[in-house]
This record gives sequence, structure tokens and C-alpha cells, in this order.
Amino acid sequence: MTIDESFEKQIKTIFRPLNTATLPEPASFSMALKKNIPKKGKYGDVGRATISCFGTAAVDMWHRSVHSFLISVALADVSPVWASVSGYYSSHYSVRGLAHLLGYFYIHKEGIIVRVAADKGANICAFGKRADFKQIANLQHKGEHDIYWTLVNASNVFSGDPLFTKNDPYKDESDSRHRNHANYADNIRDYPIFNPPDRESLKNKIDRISKISFTDPRLPDVRKFPDTETVQLLAYHRLVAFRTVLNNTLGGENNFWNVHRNPSFARDYTNFQLSSETSLLG
Repeated sequence: MTIDESFEKQIKTIFRPLNTATLPEPASFSMALKKNIPKKGKYGDVGRATISCFGTAAVDMWHRSVHSFLISVALADVSPVWASVSGYYSSHYSVRGLAHLLGYFYIHKEGIIVRVAADKGANICAFGKRADFKQIANLQHKGEHDIYWTLVNASNVFSGDPLFTKNDPYKDESDSRHRNHANYADNIRDYPIFNPPDRESLKNKIDRISKISFTDPRLPDVRKFPDTETVQLLAYHRLVAFRTVLNNTLGGENNFWNVHRNPSFARDYTNFQLSSETSLLG
């Protein structure tokens, strides 16, 4: 991950108007973008308030990532299937949040990708179909998940980072393939007795995950399903990466991020630390 000058400037521009801790109403961002789809051409002025929603949407996605990670760890021993699914979604929400920080939003129903076009002026966005973004990445025939993972992987910031792959659903070693197996494969059969962990046990599990370090992360392998430990390890490092991006670019200067960087629902379980004490990956 390399935070270049243009990425840092874009984040600061997006977050500058966010002086309160308030999140917008649900789906208000996508509705605002829909209203601004240009009738002619591909560029439109969406206004300063809507531009700032790239930031609030990113942070909301990150909160979903953290919450999904807690659920995944809590279910690891009692439901490997749902621990795998929620662990995947933790990773996906982090990736989608990073895509929003990069200035992208996919309006699903209309099939339109929106991109912040700072080079065209303040508050200007480009609107286009998937084929219109072929100079950035091949998005033809890709769904919502693939679009966000591909855009993040294709960016200058994350293209060389092994945490942020294209997430190819047809490879055995793939976040998406592992999730699809949990969702759709028949005769999985792995259904332990349901004994949910207590608060202290959950905290200890997360603490252990946070102390695992790796320089060359492997991806979840469907041939080793349920590869829950790998799913959770990747999810944790991805959500910490999102937090690191905003910590490094905004520091303590933005009130909105200062409030939301330590979500209340996670405070008893993690401080988002990373450590190099042990390694599972080889």
C-alpha cells in the first residue's frame, strides 16, 4: 500500500466538510448520485455535500467490516460455514470502503459507476457504464463485488499489495471462491453443537489473530474448506489497512474520523493492533 499525494489530497478534500459525527440517512448517498446522473455527457456537478458522502459511506462500510469480523470470530467454533461467510463480508466491506475512498461508487440498479473527477473541477463526478472504465480496469460483465475488488486492485495505491487481489472466483485460492463454496456447495456437513463463546473468549480469539503477522499472505483455499483461520486473518489485516489509510492521511484533525475510528461496539474486543509475534502463513 502506497498512499500517494493525489490519494491523500482526495481523502482530505472528501473529509474536509465532515465536522460532525453524524452519518447521513440510509441510502441517501446513492439516491443523491442518482439524481445527479447527467442527461447528456458523462460529467456532473454533484455538490460538496454529496462529495463528502464518499467519506461517510467509506466509514460506514468499514464499520460493517469490523462488525462482520466480530461475528465471524464469535462463530468460528460453532458455525464454520457462517464464520467463513461473515469473514468474507468483513473483507469485502473493507475493500468497498477503500474503493469509496478512491472515489468510486457503483449504483447497482442503474448499472452505473460513479468516479470523483477532481481533474475536472470541484465536486465533479464522472458517470458511466462498466465498459466506459476499460482504461482503468476490465469491468465488463462483473458484478458489484468484482467491480469494487477490481478497482481497488487496479489503483496505484493498492496494485502491489497482496492483501488486495482481483478476487478471482474461479481460482481455488480465492476469497470469493471460498465464500461461494460456503454459500452454495452441497453436502458441507460441518455443523458443530451450537455453544457461543463468552465475551472473554471472544476477546482472546481476536487478540490472538491481531498478533499474527505475515509478509506474503495466502488466500483462503476452497480445497481446505473451512479455511476460517485464513479468512479471519485476511479480514483483520484488511480492516486495519483501511483504518491505517485514514489515520495516516487525516491524523487527529478530522472530527468525524476521530469519533468513528474506534466504534463503540468493538471497543471491548480490539484496539486494531498489529504484531509480528507469530506467523501461521508459510
